Amino acid sequence: MFSPASLEDLSLLRETVELECKLAQGHNGQGEVPKDFWPTYSAMANAHGGVVLLGVREKEGVFSVAGIPNPAKVRADLFNNLNNPGKVSVNLLTDADVQELVLEGRTVVLVRIPQATRKQRPVFLNNQPLDHTYKRLNDGEWPCDEETVKRMLAEQVEDERDARILAHFGMDDVDMESLRIYRQMLKDEKPGHPYLEQDDFALMQSLRGWRRDRATGVEGLTLAGLLMFGRWSAIQEAVPHYFVDYQERPEAKTELRWVDRLVPDGTWSGNLFDFYRRVYRKLVADLKVPFGLKDGQRQDDTPVHVALREALVNTLVHADYTGRVSVLVVKRPDMFGFRNPGGLRLPLEQVIRGGESDCRNRILHQMFLLIGLGERGGSGMPKIFSGWQSRHWRQPLLREKDVPEQTLLELHMLDLLPEPVLEALRTRFGVAFEQVDALGRVILATAMIERVVNHARMAEICTDHPHDLSRALARLERDGMLLSQGQSKGKVYHLPGAAPVSPEQVFAFLDSSGSNDPSFGSNAASSGSSEDSSGSNGANLADGAPALAEAGFGQASRDDNGCLISPLLDAPVVDALSVLTPQLRDELLQRATLPRAKARLDRDSMISVILAVCDGRYVRLSVLAELLSRNVDGLRKGYLDALVKDNRILRAFPGTPTHEMQSYRAADSRSSKGAHRP
Repeated sequence: MFSPASLEDLSLLRETVELECKLAQGHNGQGEVPKDFWPTYSAMANAHGGVVLLGVREKEGVFSVAGIPNPAKVRADLFNNLNNPGKVSVNLLTDADVQELVLEGRTVVLVRIPQATRKQRPVFLNNQPLDHTYKRLNDGEWPCDEETVKRMLAEQVEDERDARILAHFGMDDVDMESLRIYRQMLKDEKPGHPYLEQDDFALMQSLRGWRRDRATGVEGLTLAGLLMFGRWSAIQEAVPHYFVDYQERPEAKTELRWVDRLVPDGTWSGNLFDFYRRVYRKLVADLKVPFGLKDGQRQDDTPVHVALREALVNTLVHADYTGRVSVLVVKRPDMFGFRNPGGLRLPLEQVIRGGESDCRNRILHQMFLLIGLGERGGSGMPKIFSGWQSRHWRQPLLREKDVPEQTLLELHMLDLLPEPVLEALRTRFGVAFEQVDALGRVILATAMIERVVNHARMAEICTDHPHDLSRALARLERDGMLLSQGQSKGKVYHLPGAAPVSPEQVFAFLDSSGSNDPSFGSNAASSGSSEDSSGSNGANLADGAPALAEAGFGQASRDDNGCLISPLLDAPVVDALSVLTPQLRDELLQRATLPRAKARLDRDSMISVILAVCDGRYVRLSVLAELLSRNVDGLRKGYLDALVKDNRILRAFPGTPTHEMQSYRAADSRSSKGAHRP
C-alpha cells in the first residue's frame, strides 16, 4: 500500500487513483468527518474505490496541508458511522484502511475506500437505496438513477442472470436448426455423451434451457435457452435491448464505416449460438497460421485462435442483456475489439490474474463449455493474454465504462516496441536513451507513436504497479525526455518538440477583428471559466499568426458549411454559430431541441444529445453551451470530462483540457467531408 509522505507524493497519487481532499476541520477546528464524506464513500465504493484525505486542501490541483489536530476523534466518528446501518448500508473499512500521516509537520487522515463486491453493492446512505446511492463519475459524486440501482440489486441477489423462467415462451420460440447444429457440435466434441440420446425437449431440459422451479412449480423456457437458441422475434419480445453486432472496418480508425456487417436482420436466427458461429469464422478468416505438426498432423489452431474464441465467448456469456448497450465485435486491420453491456463482476486486476470466476450467465457459459468453447475457473482471460504474448503484440486492453455500464476488450496486433520507433528514439536522445530502463522505453515509444501519453494510458499498456508508472513518468520529465501539460488526471506527457496541437495553432489565423469568430468572449467570458494555461484569449490569438506560420503550422480556412478547417485537426470545428450556413445551424439547433426546451434533463438523454451535436465535427465548448442552453463550467465538469474519460468524446486539444477554446467531437464519428489529418 503506497502511503504518501510529501506533497509531491500526493501529486503522484492523484495520477494513480481517484483522490478526494476534504478540509475536515469541524466547527471547533479540531477535526471531524464532514457531511460530504458520505456521498464520496458511497460513490467510490460503487465504482472502483479511491482515497479520501482529511485535513488537506486542494485548489486547481495544488495541495496544501491544514492538518487534523484530533485525529483520534475523527477515526472514532468515522467507524461509529460506518457501523451504523442507518447511516450507511455496509462498512467496507478495516483499521488498516485508515492511516494517520504526517505531512509538513501536520497530521492528516488517509481513508482508503475499497471497491465494493457484487454482493455488497449498492452501497447507499440513510436506508434509502433508490435516493441515496452514488457513483463516481470523473472527479465527482452523482446520484444513481433508479434503473442503475435496480440493476445493482439484481446483480447482488442473482448469481445466474440467465436462469429466469420466461412466462408465455415455449419450444415454438426455439430455432430448431440452431439446436440441431448444436447437437452435432456436441457429438463431434463428445461422441458418447448421454445428452445425444435425448429428444430436443429433453436436451433443452438437460442444458437448463428449459427448467422447472421446485419452489413454485413454474416451468418454461429460460432466458439462457432463448438467448442461445431462440428466434429473433421472440428474443426481441423477452429482452427489448438485446442486439448483437459484428463490423469489419477497413481502416485503423474509429469511424463507423464497414466492409462487412452482421446484425439480426431476419435472414438468420439472431441468437447467440448462430452469432458465435458466424462471427468466429469472420474473425479468423484472414489470420496467418504458422505451419506446425503434432503427432504427424498439421495444426491449424494457434494461441491467437484460442484467444479470439475465448474473447468472443467471454463477451457473450458475461453480457448483461438488460443493459442498453449492444454486444459489439469489431475487426480492423490493426485490432479486434469486443464490447458487452454490463461491468465486470470481479475487480479488474483479479480478472486479468485469473483463478476466480463469477460469470453473469452461468447457464450460457455451460452450454458453450459442453461443445469445447470457453474456459473454466477464471482461466479465460489469462489465455487471451498469453495468446497475444505469444506473438509479442501489445498487451490486451481490458477496461470498463461506467455510463452506460459496459466492458471493453481490445486486442491490438501491434508490436510493443517497433524497431523503427526505437531507432528514432536513439537518434533523438543518443546515449541517454541507452540508460533508460524497460518501462521508460515503453513510455517513450508510446509517446512517439501516439503523440501524447498519460498515466491511465500507460496503465492500459503495462502491467507495472501504478506507483512505479508515476515514478517513471516523473523521472523522464525530470531528465528532459518528456514534457508535460495539465494537472492531476488531466496531465499529459509528450516528447520535446512534439507538443499536442494547441488552440493558438488552430485559431491564430482567424481575422483578429473577430469577424470570423464573433463568439470570442461571449459565452466563455460569462461562464467564469478562464483556466487558460497559455495566458492567451480569443482577442489576441491572431498576434502569433506570423510566427506560427513560419513554424509550418499551416493555414486555417472554412468549409462549405462555415466550419473551421485546420490541417492540424482531423475534423472541422464549429467555432461560432453565426458563421455557419443556415442549413447546418438549423440542423444543430434541431439536434439540441430537447435540452433547450427542458431546464432539467435526465443524464442519459443529455449525453445522447451531446453526442449527436458533436457527431462528425469538433464543437467549441462555448458554442456547445449556447446550443444546449447550459452553463459552460457545468457542461464541462458535469458531462464532457466524464465522456472524455470514457473515450466517448475526444478533445481537440488534449494538452490543455480546460482551455476556453477547447472543442469536442464524438469519438465514434468522423466528418466525411472536409476532414483533414495532421
